[in-house]
Amino acid sequence: MKIITTTSRLVIREFNVDDAQSVYDFNAPKVVNLYTGDAGVCNNVENALSIINNIWLKEYATHGFARWAVALKDTGKVIGFCGFKQETRFVDIGYRLHPDYWGKGIATEANLACIEYAKQHLNLIEVFGDVMPENTASANVLKKLGMQYVARYQEEGLILDRYRLFLK
Repeated sequence: MKIITTTSRLVIREFNVDDAQSVYDFNAPKVVNLYTGDAGVCNNVENALSIINNIWLKEYATHGFARWAVALKDTGKVIGFCGFKQETRFVDIGYRLHPDYWGKGIATEANLACIEYAKQHLNLIEVFGDVMPENTASANVLKKLGMQYVARYQEEGLILDRYRLFLK
């Protein structure tokens, strides 16, 4: 289990196959995927295991980064993900937490730690964050990360607001 970084409350680490139940658990509440476009992607532990094996573990090997597990430092419980995803033409920063942990500053704390890690260890010039306009809480997280609004656009039937942060 590779630890990426830590904060006062969190351990940010790579996912592994033992996290499948946790990945399912933080994706299971319908409200979690309301604004992600991922509804129905993780309906059971087998789906979660497939995401870990076929996406995140492969992206760690290919790019040196992917979404990372957000675990509580005091218990080790995985409550969501944070970090980066290599898209076709850019790198996206993203986060997802179980609703029990919303509104506690965890998404901001975790992703500020990821940004600092990227500045020190990854050769990234900029990262983007996309959010549905109605997801004001997530947009506020992007702003707290220091990201600047770029544009509104439409993709695959979704209207999204794009934010950008220069790392260098």
